[in-house]
This record gives sequence, structure tokens and C-alpha cells, in this order.
Amino acid sequence: MAGGLIPLEEARARLFAGVRATGTETVPLADAHGRTLAAPIVAMHDQPPAAMSAMDGYAIARADWPGPWHVVGEAAAGGSAVAELGPGEAARIFTGARVPEGADAVLIQEEAARDGDMLRPTLPGPLPPRDHIRARGLDFAAGQAAGTVGAPITPALIGLAAAMGHATLRVHRRPRIAILSTGDELVPPGTAPAPGQIVESCAPMLAAMIAAVAEPVMLGIAQDRTDAIAAALDRARGCECVVTIGGASVGDHDLVRPALLAAGGAVDFWRVAIRPGKPLMAGMLGDAVVLGLPGNPASAFVTALLFLLPLARVLAGQGDPLPPLLVARLGAALPANGNRRDHLRARVELRDGELWATPMARQDSSLLSVLAEADALIVRPEHAGATAAGERIQMLDTRFGRF
Repeated sequence: MAGGLIPLEEARARLFAGVRATGTETVPLADAHGRTLAAPIVAMHDQPPAAMSAMDGYAIARADWPGPWHVVGEAAAGGSAVAELGPGEAARIFTGARVPEGADAVLIQEEAARDGDMLRPTLPGPLPPRDHIRARGLDFAAGQAAGTVGAPITPALIGLAAAMGHATLRVHRRPRIAILSTGDELVPPGTAPAPGQIVESCAPMLAAMIAAVAEPVMLGIAQDRTDAIAAALDRARGCECVVTIGGASVGDHDLVRPALLAAGGAVDFWRVAIRPGKPLMAGMLGDAVVLGLPGNPASAFVTALLFLLPLARVLAGQGDPLPPLLVARLGAALPANGNRRDHLRARVELRDGELWATPMARQDSSLLSVLAEADALIVRPEHAGATAAGERIQMLDTRFGRF
């Protein structure tokens, strides 16, 4: 513990403890992208189903080299007029066509000369070792399994599943995650704020962050009253997770904790040793995990990246939920750090094949403009010493897959 603060790893372990993935369902391939694979994909046939030509040219037997050959027909993709070749015979063949029995090589058309039905090679010497034939089962064989259970489904895997004979895939059901903003000062997006009001921006930001793995359930804005927050929390029943934004600190209007208790919930921990995002709360409401995030946009974003998105991935059945730590060089010197793990908004550029991360000049957790311009979060360990420019540091990608 650092001054009553829970270390990041302990907080995350306690948050994940007892969390179980959602059940499974079968979805069409068109709806499977980004979902979590729940069962291996097993090939229903060989691919290709027979020896196929990889080039346009002529199917021949190596034993007949160097020819000449008598061209007896044509083989095209989707069908073949030539099922078998005899000694000294060849067939005009096209990419993707089945190779006739008796042929074990394709003389590509750039290396062939044809005079009527007679075929000769134009290249001197022996036939090149490459036969330009794709063997039966080269891609996959019947019964072969593909895909990693617990991993997100990619477009390429969807293509492979289709080729293997599947029109649907077994996936984990997307968890339902309720998102509730709190605060008398908040008005919905699209509303002109009056003096003393601000537009609620965190809920749509967090919904976008989790949309690839979960179904956001937007609960709107609750006023700073315990009964109003408790009533909103009650509407979240049936969801696997409830996220509150704001009201989790120690001020007179920070009422999420008493509201959670009033709704029949329980608090597990509060206050984590990170910056920004110290006033993070975790608990339970029935079977749902409750995550209370700070209200400042950068704080909400950082805590969502560190806790909410990994939790959504765990609920969605993913086996590797944490955001990867990347290595870069520091673009500007930094002073020593205190007792909280720091996450500095930074711009990233590529110099001579290496990533360089430079902290943004302004780090105030209320600044959405800075957060939107940032490419990454520089991660500074607790009690890290002063760091010179050019030293290697770790960072988190905030653009999700750019690096």
C-alpha cells in the first residue's frame, strides 16, 4: 500500500477475481468480426480439394522432358475437359484448374512455345525444380482446427472459416456494460450548456472504447442525489458490468459509494496508486461488477484503458485482456516520479526506425483537446528516478493498433 492507495496490479487482480465470461452463441460470419472465438474452427474438407495449378501454362509429365508434347485439351478453373494425360501429352491449364492425372508439373506459358497442337519448351536445360502445382490439402486438411479460443476473430480468420466450410461461428456473447454519468453540472451532448454547466463527454468516449467487445447500455445522467443515483443503478440490473463516471471521490457531492450501498451493492476497494485516476472504485451490485471512474475526461480515459477495457475483454471471454506495453525512446527529459504510477499523454513519431514518445506540454486531466491529440500514454513506474531524453520508456497505445 502506498499511503492508503492500492497498487495497480492488486486492484486489477481484485477486480477480475471471480469474473466469468459470458455464455456463448452462434453468429453468422458477417457478424463475427471482433467477437471472441469460443470453439475451434474445424475444416470440413481439404483445401485445395485436389492438385491445382498455381500458374497459367501447360500440364505435363516430368518424365517426358524436354518434349515435344501433343496438346490434347484444356483445363480451366471450375472444371476440366482433360481428366488424364498419356505419355507425351500435355493440357493447356490455367491458374486454379485441377491438374490432370498423369501430370506432375506445369510448364508456365512464358517458357513454352506452341505450334498448333505441338508444344516445346523455350528454356534450355532441365525442367526447373518448382512444379507450379498446389498439392491437395496444401492450405488445410479435413479435420484440421484453426483459430485460438479466447482470441478476437480477425477478418482473415473469417475468410479461413468460410473456406473451411462454415457459415457461422461459435462466439462468446457480448457483455452488456451499463454506463452512468453523475453530476448536476452535466448536460447531454448537443445541448447548449448554461453558465456553470458542461457537456457530458465521458460516456460516449467510454462507449466507443468498449464497443468492439461489449454492448454499451447508456443510462444517461443522474443528478447528485443518492436516491437518483441508486435508481439509475437499479436500471442496470441484467448487465454484467455497471460503470459510473464521477462522484467517486470524497466531496460532499460524491455520492456514488453511498448510492451503491443504498441500492444493495458492496464496495471492494477505492483509491488506486495511479495518476490520473486515483479515486477509482470497484464493487458489486448483485452479479454485476461495478466500476466507479473519475469524472475528469483524461482520468476517465486512463482508468477505462487500464481497468474497464480489460474487464470487458475478460467478460467477453478473451484470454489476453491487458493492453500491451510498448517500448519507445523518451523525447524530452522528465523529473523523478512520486508514489503513483504516472500516465503522461504523449505524441509519438518514428525516427530512424524507432518510436519516440514526447510528453504533451499540458497534462491537466480535464483537457480533452490534449487527450484527443495524444498517440500514447508514457507509463512511469512508482518512484521512478529522473529520466533523460533518449532513454527507453514504456508506453500504451491510445489509438488502438497504430503502433
